[in-house]
Formats: sequence, structure tokens, C-alpha cells
Amino acid sequence: MKAIHHTHYLTTGQLEIGSAPEPEAGAGEVLVHITATALNRADLLQAEGKYPVPPDANPLLGLEMAGTVIALGPGVTEVEVGDNVCALLNGGGFAQRIAVPEKMLLRLPERLSFTKAAAVPEVFLTAFQALHWLAELREGETVLIHAGASGVGTAAIQLVRLAGAVPLVTASAGKHGPLYDLGAERCIDYRSEDFAAVVLEATEGRGVDVVLDFVGGPYLAQNFRALATDGRLVLLGFLGGRNAAAVDLAPVLAKRLQITGTTLRSRSPAYKEALTADFRTRIWPAFATGQLQPVIDTIYDWESVTPALEYLASNANIGKIVLCIGE
Repeated sequence: MKAIHHTHYLTTGQLEIGSAPEPEAGAGEVLVHITATALNRADLLQAEGKYPVPPDANPLLGLEMAGTVIALGPGVTEVEVGDNVCALLNGGGFAQRIAVPEKMLLRLPERLSFTKAAAVPEVFLTAFQALHWLAELREGETVLIHAGASGVGTAAIQLVRLAGAVPLVTASAGKHGPLYDLGAERCIDYRSEDFAAVVLEATEGRGVDVVLDFVGGPYLAQNFRALATDGRLVLLGFLGGRNAAAVDLAPVLAKRLQITGTTLRSRSPAYKEALTADFRTRIWPAFATGQLQPVIDTIYDWESVTPALEYLASNANIGKIVLCIGE
């Protein structure tokens, strides 16, 4: 089969389609013909040599896919050949075929195309994990979502609304319109506004119950200010840097704050299967009804993967960037 191979593309310019070993479905796995995949920041970092691949992960880029089941491994009972599915992957989505554990599959509803479905698994499962498994979001609470126009951000806005909670978001001013359309209660221009001050004004001084943060160190002190008593901060990345200088930790004790860090790719297969099963039961039906929808910025052919990654690096997108996999 064919797959996208990479070195350090921003340094050498080498990202190309070439041959790769044909995967086989093992026990409890299915073989999927991939129609579409989507880009994630981890792909960008891995292509730059800045993201260490977990020892048991597929070294190819691509953390999600949508396609059709073409073969079943021993012991598979829940899906059939011909089923259209999507799934979170531990790598290997930038290829024509992949073997996937049956328990990781989400069967596509009729209204969800391959390109739309490919934009779901990584960002919605990440947001679902952060909001429900880690922050234990409750109805009526208020959530501050940083990087609100990102894939995870656009997923989180919708999941917060689905839970009966209120999303506030930070994003550049030019991206506010679509985020309001998704359900954001208040959009904050992080370039010109003190987001903690805006949060306190919007919540009448109380603060938010949950913060989802991808920025890291530069936002830590403001996050503490923005959080209400018993607030929960979930750290999902360090786009702004991992160091926070001279931060007063007193609010952590005074407000009884909880700080949780997480990644998804390094989680065990059992954890990701359990997360997917919970998502399948609690969230997946909302895609069939149209209550939830993947937000797609741009669709590229996989031969244009380098421009697609460069576009992701520019941070100009709102939602996901999808790759259509060629025959």
C-alpha cells in the first residue's frame, strides 16, 4: 500500500507518498480502507521531530481516520465487512489501509460523510475526556476554552452546550463570528483583552468552573484569576511555553483549585477503548441527530499534505483540516 513518509519537513522539505508494509487484522481487529484522515498539531510536531512517538505507536503520521471495513480479524463480532467507520488511532492515518481494534470503531450515521467523520475522533474524544472524565463537568457550570477556534476548541464549545453548561472562549477577533454560531456565550480577543478580567465581568465576579488550556505557562496566573472556588484547570498543551515565572500559587489553596494535565496518545489501549465506549454511548448519537457537527476549515488531497501542514502551522484555520486519501 501507499503511505505518507516524513522526515523533518520544515527543515528538509521532504514529505512524500511512498510504499509501506501492508497491514493485517489481528485478533479483535479489522482492516479498514481509509478514505479520509485529518491533521492534528501532534502530526505537525512529529513531522518537525519535536513529538516523540510512544514506543508501541504506529510511527506514521495520522491520529484519526474514516473509511470502510474490508476484512475482519479473528474474534470480531460487532462490525461487518462494508461498514463505514471512523476511529482514533495511535498513528498510521496517513495511509491507504490500517488495522484497528474493533473496540475503537465508531460506525458512521448516514448524515456523516467520510470527510466529516475523519474530523471527529481526535478532537471530540480529547474534549470529551477533558470535560467529562477529568473536569467532571456538570449542568449549569461555566467553562473557559482557550484556543476556541482550534479543532478541540470547536468540539469543546459544542460539548459544553450539549451538557447544559456555558462556554466562554478565547480566540483572535477575526474568528469570533463562527464561534458564536457554534454556541459560544462570550468570545474574548486574547490579543487585546485581559481574558481573566473579561471572565470575571461576565460571571459577575464568580469566575468559571472549568478552564481548558492549550497555552500553558503564560496563561497560568490569569487562569488562576479566572477560576471560581473549587475550579478545575485541565492542561492539554504548552503552545505558549511550559514555564511560568513568578506565579503566585496562593489561589490554588484559597480557591481549592484542581490542576490536571493530560495527553491522549500515550494512554493505554484499554483506557482509549473505555473512553471510546463511553463516548459512543453518551455523545455519538448526537452526531446522527445533528446536535453535534465536525467543523471543517479546509479539505486537501493527500498529495498536498505539505501545504496542509503549513496551513495548520499558520494557525489561520477554524476547526479541522482534512486529507482525502488517494487510491
